[in-house]
Amino acid sequence: MKKSLWITIGIIIIVILFAVIMRSSIHNGVSSEVTKCIGENSILYTQLGCHACKNQEKLFGENSQNLNIVDCFYEREKCAEIQYTPTWIINGEKYTGVQSVEKLKELTGC
Repeated sequence: MKKSLWITIGIIIIVILFAVIMRSSIHNGVSSEVTKCIGENSILYTQLGCHACKNQEKLFGENSQNLNIVDCFYEREKCAEIQYTPTWIINGEKYTGVQSVEKLKELTGC
């Protein structure tokens, strides 16, 4: 009885550790260096309440704080030329909608 209880507890611990590791790797998939580079070479226009904007930021996990983000809800004067969010401005070109990290790396040269 004791042996099977310890085996069950061990399996549960392994499953929990695996879940924690997988979750952290999903949210931290983009390095801070890459995120900083993208942030230095682009502007991301978002808006409070925009679900696609949140999905865009989630691709960078905690490193999204390194992006150059303008929230058009709070900074409307900076968003006169922005019709939809999320919108990226990279090298003077607009890219509307959620963009993959790979595409952003390519567009910014990061």
